[in-house]
Amino acid sequence: MSELVILGLLKIKPMHGYEIQTIIQDSKIDDWANLLSGSIYYSISKLEKDGLIEPFKEERTGSRVRVIYKITKAGEEKHLVLLKEILGEKPHSLKSDFMLALSMIHHLEKEKAVLILKQNLKDLIKLREQWEIRKQVASELKGSNPLMLLSFESSIEILDIDIKTIERAIELI
Repeated sequence: MSELVILGLLKIKPMHGYEIQTIIQDSKIDDWANLLSGSIYYSISKLEKDGLIEPFKEERTGSRVRVIYKITKAGEEKHLVLLKEILGEKPHSLKSDFMLALSMIHHLEKEKAVLILKQNLKDLIKLREQWEIRKQVASELKGSNPLMLLSFESSIEILDIDIKTIERAIELI
């Protein structure tokens, strides 16, 4: 996933690793994509080694030297291949460690199980509120991408389903 994100960002403009990492963290991409922001520098190194990106120029700030990368023609082609592959996948996995554990919840004391589920529910409600705020901020951006807004809406709907699932599990216990 980091390849797709880095190549996509470098299609917009040349950037150095810290700028890429900052965009990922500020946009919270690592919250909703299978991506670890700490793996960015490793991925940049691999992309450069594979000839998908290349140094564009160096920027000096004090004693630091930052290498600014740009996407290569091969990188643009790889980005399109990754886009096509990933768009052919299901939007969300039906595999769930939570559902597996839920099927075995009877091994816990009822009070402990309910306590854990109530905390999970509280966390999910808070997360849903954060996603609503992010969606609102994104919708207010000039020229906001309707497909990006769709991804926010989809994530919120999934959170709604998860909230209902945990509420129902608590009722059943």
